[in-house]
Amino acid sequence: MRHLEHILLTMLLTWSSLTTALDSDRHQPVGLSADSVDLDEDRNISIYKGNVELRQGSMHLRANRVTIHHRQRKPDRIVAEGRPVRFEQDTGHGRIKARARKTEYVVNSEILHLIGNAVLVQNGNTMKSDRIVYDRVKHKVRAGAAAKGKQRVRITIQSGQ
Repeated sequence: MRHLEHILLTMLLTWSSLTTALDSDRHQPVGLSADSVDLDEDRNISIYKGNVELRQGSMHLRANRVTIHHRQRKPDRIVAEGRPVRFEQDTGHGRIKARARKTEYVVNSEILHLIGNAVLVQNGNTMKSDRIVYDRVKHKVRAGAAAKGKQRVRITIQSGQ
């Protein structure tokens, strides 16, 4: 039983450091580039297609398509789709990398939903499931059933960490 407790404690400590993204990123300007854009002010959405890249501070997102839902002329929810969508960000404890078929980012809560073949990597440690929810404000990562997914969570922790 002691061995199991040690493994669980190691997992919790490893993944808790993963969730602390750089606080300064949210105060940086957002840069966006794409092959095309459709702006629809009546529906309050912007759709970017083809080689989409979104940057803010140390955060970098690449996708085939990004839809930004606006509320009161400000981004409220960002939905990215790709094969896969790729996300990277510095945490102060190493660079976090994520990929999934689809991501949803709720701007005010700073919660990133990774949906479909979701993978989260930091310092060689890996978490995989069909759904991973990354909450940088509350410093939490949920995966599998805890994130309303259907697949088991697979975690690989490098030895000596």
